[in-house]
Amino acid sequence: MGTERNVPFDLAAYVARVKGGPCFICAIVAGDPAYDLEEIVYEDERHLAFLARYPTMPGYVLVCPKVHVEHAVRDLDEDGYLGLMRVLRRVALAVEAAVPSERTYLLTLGSQQGNAHLHWHVAPLPPGTPYEEQQYYALMSENGVIPWSRSGSRGSARRRSRGRTILTRNKERPPSSRRGKNTTPEVRPAHQEPSGQNSAASASVKTLSGAQSPLTCVVRRCLPSRVPMA
Repeated sequence: MGTERNVPFDLAAYVARVKGGPCFICAIVAGDPAYDLEEIVYEDERHLAFLARYPTMPGYVLVCPKVHVEHAVRDLDEDGYLGLMRVLRRVALAVEAAVPSERTYLLTLGSQQGNAHLHWHVAPLPPGTPYEEQQYYALMSENGVIPWSRSGSRGSARRRSRGRTILTRNKERPPSSRRGKNTTPEVRPAHQEPSGQNSAASASVKTLSGAQSPLTCVVRRCLPSRVPMA
């Protein structure tokens, strides 16, 4: 594969942790310091996206709703589901612009016995991966994970605590004031003040998630802690 998966994965320890520990996504949302290694690449009022802790492919990202829901279909109303899909597509486009890939896998996994919080995987398959090492083989941590620097992630976590460099959205107006209007929130760096004008409503996907988009730039900034960059 594009980056050697030479770190063995301790499946028994992982199972014990996810079955006996707290919901890892809720812990990230709450700012639990035990989960400060997570590299957040996107955030709005309802959604979060961050680099996978056990990446099997360069640029592997998880996308999730902040609220604890467990079923991809029946726990979300139509607006909630479609909103999550819009974020998922936006993040996937940014990942594709930042990481070479011949195909991007999008899927939701998890279990009621562990990792129950709904989350979607954005997994970019490196170009030239042999067919036998694609699909589920490429996704399974049991086949080894990519090495990355925990010290680099801790440094990024400290930078986020001083002032997040992720993407966020303007606060949405109450439903009564949104009725009948375009409510696509603005995408802007978290440290910037709102512009007072919603500019993302007319922005193209290329602007939001293309090679030079703010989201793609954030993904590229976070990748060195998870992927040995050339």
